[in-house]
Amino acid sequence: MPSPKAFVPLGGRPILARAVATALACPEIALVVVAAPPGAEDLAHAIVEPLGAHAVVTGGPTRQASIRAALAAVPADAAAVLCHDAARALATPALFGAVLEALEGWDGVVPVVPVAETVKRVRGERVVGTEPREELALAQTPQAFVASALRDAHERAEAAGVEATDDAALLEWAGYRVRAIPGEPTNLKITTAEDLAWAEALLAEASRA
Repeated sequence: MPSPKAFVPLGGRPILARAVATALACPEIALVVVAAPPGAEDLAHAIVEPLGAHAVVTGGPTRQASIRAALAAVPADAAAVLCHDAARALATPALFGAVLEALEGWDGVVPVVPVAETVKRVRGERVVGTEPREELALAQTPQAFVASALRDAHERAEAAGVEATDDAALLEWAGYRVRAIPGEPTNLKITTAEDLAWAEALLAEASRA
């Protein structure tokens, strides 16, 4: 699949454009900051500025570094922050609203979907255990956070040299309370050409409906 993936067309529009437009369709969202790959800032700006995105910053070498760069562009008085992967361009505005609403009384919220398959823990070629499926779930984005908790978790992780695959994991590591709510089965992460074809099929099905 071409890189950067966020600029690949999906249903005739760049994946990034779809993700940003969906976020802006949630009335509770007042500001959108896009972390673009180094060297692609102008292209990202050309895609998202007509949609109403408010800032494009230069991302870092890791997802975590990119989130830190985006956080620096978020006003200090922001009460809540959502983190979203452009590759999950099929998330709905309702999911953005749901994670924000569920944040009340918690430090973070992550949408999840159940694991349907049996999960084996494997070391080399040897199966060393079977995980209880009822306690497992697949994490999605957008994820919502109390802004101060997200900033603190990122600062502490950077100081400790801790890297995580999503922001909810950083809050978990930092001792904050993270809530799981139902995600959307169609909110797939577009990583491969096969994922892109599946996303195109889902869009076509939705348009027919």
